[in-house]
Amino acid sequence: MKQSEIKELSVAELQEKLGETKKSYSDLKLAHAISPLENPIQLRNIRRSVARIATELTKRELQ
Repeated sequence: MKQSEIKELSVAELQEKLGETKKSYSDLKLAHAISPLENPIQLRNIRRSVARIATELTKRELQ
């Protein structure tokens, strides 16, 4: 998810998206531990999306 897309979402949507993304990351991480993923770069991309969403939420809380 790109930063421009994240900025357009509301706080409630960001919190929902954060929960979904964290769940997706944990599922992929578990699947990768059992058998290697075809594209392990997905893990890095999802982890970075979690960080972007969390950063935007923190930024909005501080304003």
